[in-house]
Amino acid sequence: MAIPGYDASSVNDYTLDSAGARVAVVAGVVPDEFDLAKSGREPPVDALADPVDLVALDELKAVEAVRIALVYDPSRLPPGASPTDVAVAVETADGWEPLEATVDLEETTVTAVLNDRPPGSTVVAGYDDRDEANAEPTG
Repeated sequence: MAIPGYDASSVNDYTLDSAGARVAVVAGVVPDEFDLAKSGREPPVDALADPVDLVALDELKAVEAVRIALVYDPSRLPPGASPTDVAVAVETADGWEPLEATVDLEETTVTAVLNDRPPGSTVVAGYDDRDEANAEPTG
């Protein structure tokens, strides 16, 4: 999975087909243990897919870019929700935090590209009801 602006030979790709998750990493050190796994964590109420764990995330060193792409189920969007109101959410100590993401309606995927490790090791595609103007929840 390409990351714009990075040579393909410097990108490490990981896929968990059973969860529809793909992660690409550009880092100085990517440990052999780094991988994707289905999470045993309870998904947030607005999840549109099952959560995925980024195994050994803390072991990544000198991270330049991380691209997280998750397949989601649009039929799980609340009634009246826009099909583009989807984000990659990361579980943090304060709850689930949505990341800036782009939605591919044709492939039903949501993708976030970060210049560092995500703030948590469990990710999920979820309904994002934040108001774009001030990033506050609308509901």
